[in-house]
Amino acid sequence: MSRSADDLVRRARRHIDRTRPEELADVVSAGGLVVDIRPAAQRSDEGELPGALVIERNVLEWRLDPHGGHRLPEATGFDRPVVVVCSEGYASSLAAASLHQLGYRQATDLIGGYRAWRSFMEAGAAGAVNAEQTHAESRAGRH
Repeated sequence: MSRSADDLVRRARRHIDRTRPEELADVVSAGGLVVDIRPAAQRSDEGELPGALVIERNVLEWRLDPHGGHRLPEATGFDRPVVVVCSEGYASSLAAASLHQLGYRQATDLIGGYRAWRSFMEAGAAGAVNAEQTHAESRAGRH
């Protein structure tokens, strides 16, 4: 039986609890690690993800293996939550599933990827500006 890439993504997602863009800051606050696996050209085109550790997909497992000789200092143990981010949330699902197989039981990915996070942040910034404008207008109306 042959499988498609979409089948692999669906199978991977059965084993991970995915993170929504609005939850990302809470994961970081709790000591989790956000890993941006987008290639350099994609990060350049789309933008950087503040606070994320950049590890391109082709070396992810080696850099996060706490027992490996090529690990990064941030790879402190399998108990650390890890949120993998790609552009749209497909490659990151496969990467998070691979980290599960490596031993990271709290590995997950970001639903919608960097693009969804950026949209969430832009909507939040617009909402904050609109709330401030409304507040200023209400103050001006009282005088």
